[in-house]
Amino acid sequence: MTLDDKDRAILNRMQDDLPLTSHPYVAVAEELGLSETELLDRLTRLKEDRVITRFGPFFDAAAMGGAFCLCAMAVPVENFETVLTKVNAHPEVAHNYERTHRLNMWFVLATETPEGIEAAADAIERETGIQVLRFPKLQEFFIGFRVAA
Repeated sequence: MTLDDKDRAILNRMQDDLPLTSHPYVAVAEELGLSETELLDRLTRLKEDRVITRFGPFFDAAAMGGAFCLCAMAVPVENFETVLTKVNAHPEVAHNYERTHRLNMWFVLATETPEGIEAAADAIERETGIQVLRFPKLQEFFIGFRVAA
């Protein structure tokens, strides 16, 4: 898919905060010189075409009493897809990545309580028979990650 200038402007703008108004998409559309309908239609198309895979807020789970934990597993290559399906079936799995390393599956658990991390990781271990290594966050850094479209 080829992105036009409007698509690029939308992608760049949507990485910033949404206005705290009753109609935030109207405000963003006006900033970009679009109608709300055109903005929403383009966002829908970008998601359907997998230019973006997820669109939504990022919540500070720890500030709300929850927790995040980076996890890794050493999954036999021949079982990778089966284990991937089992791991990703857990709603606590925020993202999952394959790596070319002995620890070839890395994912993030996000839970409503710190105890939820242990419960989710333990459940994954029981279902897969593979140890889930847990790397809890020791310090948080806000890097303001943005990707220019």
